[in-house]
Amino acid sequence: MNALMPSPRLVRAALPALSFAALLVAIWFVQPRAISYFGFNLMLNLAMPIAFATIAQLCVITVNDLDLSIGAFVSFVACVGATWLNATPLLGVAVLLGAVVVYALVGALIHLRNLPSIVVTLGMSFFWLGCSVLLLPSPGGSAPAWLAALMKVRTPLVPFAILVSAALALVVHVGLMRSAWGAILRGAGGNPVAVARAGWSLLRTKVTMFALAGFFGVLSGLSLVGLTTSADANIAIRYTLLSIAGVILGGGEFVGGRISPVGAVLGAMTLTLAGSLLSFLRISPDWQIGAQGAILIVVLALRTLVNRLERRR
Repeated sequence: MNALMPSPRLVRAALPALSFAALLVAIWFVQPRAISYFGFNLMLNLAMPIAFATIAQLCVITVNDLDLSIGAFVSFVACVGATWLNATPLLGVAVLLGAVVVYALVGALIHLRNLPSIVVTLGMSFFWLGCSVLLLPSPGGSAPAWLAALMKVRTPLVPFAILVSAALALVVHVGLMRSAWGAILRGAGGNPVAVARAGWSLLRTKVTMFALAGFFGVLSGLSLVGLTTSADANIAIRYTLLSIAGVILGGGEFVGGRISPVGAVLGAMTLTLAGSLLSFLRISPDWQIGAQGAILIVVLALRTLVNRLERRR
């Protein structure tokens, strides 16, 4: 009988996809018309910037750190995209490249001084927020025409946001899970002592992962301003918690370099769908964050149960 049951490891790996499918079924039951090209395009349009932010958070979690500044950073990028990138493109590109460099330097600082990433990134969140307020004191600005046009692309059969999210999951999965360099990067989070003894630089791995986090954060901010066509200093503040929830919902863990890029993207899309489902149920937006948290708790409880079953075997 036990031989016919799927292994706990397989069930754990399938949890992100099962959670996503369960939400789709719930949405179909509540609002069947939403299960269509137009419905998916409407529901998952904002999944793209959340997916980029989640992958940014995943890069930091891979090396056993946590980024509490990603939401403020995405907001800053959106403000740059709606102002300097539109009015003076060269200056805008230079600022965004400089922001990625700052992210890499933060990773170096955390490693060299052995500082807790939570404290450092929390401080950086105030820095990015302050820069956003100085750049755009009140909501406004305008997205570059090419960026707004890109976000409005209508692809056949499958909405553009889903295709981009799928491509993102595939590229990051191949880079981190199927390449030799990806194994080293994950090893820096799973067993840093062994990686250091093998001659690999832990400083380089941490700087690389923080730089990648900054890069995906830039993509998140640009896609967000392309969708909204304007910006605000607080436009993506919620992305910090959503990105952490997306990584954990997708099968990642805070320690050990245990991550799943595909699961993280599915987690981001699941959280986006959860917001749509709660809207269909006419639940007040004030309660939606709590409801999303409840969904995360349920999934984590299921994962804990699966882990216990695996240990018993």
